[in-house]
Amino acid sequence: MFTPQQLLRIIIEIIFVLLGALVVWLGLSGHILFDRRTPGWLVLSVAVLLWGLRALYKPVPWWSRTEQWTRGLSLALLGLVMLAISRVPFLWVGRLLAIAGLLLVVRGLIGSALILRPR
Repeated sequence: MFTPQQLLRIIIEIIFVLLGALVVWLGLSGHILFDRRTPGWLVLSVAVLLWGLRALYKPVPWWSRTEQWTRGLSLALLGLVMLAISRVPFLWVGRLLAIAGLLLVVRGLIGSALILRPR
């Protein structure tokens, strides 16, 4: 049986998988309804990148290092993809959005596997 903390963490990872699947679908279907050249997008991209780098740098107990490293790396890569989206030609935006969604899906799956592993 899961502890309440494990159950909450699993639900959060499932939300990441679902969010990633939605972003992949939006990227591949061409439903891009945001202005990627606004300062807000740039600020959000840098914030996600810095949040991921902070998670990589932050000291954590030895038993949760892999989980923290997975979270930090996925956020840092997501921030880089978001920065790239703001600078590439419009034809590439859908593909990069799908890559960002795949990062979220992979993060959710790896995070779930790490939470469910025996200790």
